[in-house]
Amino acid sequence: MPLVLAPLGQEVKIVKIIADDKTKKHLSNLGVLVDGKITVISASGGSTVCRVKEGRLALDRNVAARIYVA
Repeated sequence: MPLVLAPLGQEVKIVKIIADDKTKKHLSNLGVLVDGKITVISASGGSTVCRVKEGRLALDRNVAARIYVA
């Protein structure tokens, strides 16, 4: 399922990222990697706020829709 549909507060595993190489590299630098863990904290408006490792990250809805989790 896309990250935008993930339940709030539940840690999920990233299984696939569908994006161009530049976006994948940028997400990788932020700690968003395939097989990594991510938790959706808030999904209001056009942004999805997530916890990645020890930090928080706000993702645009279009980017979050291209990150698939299980």
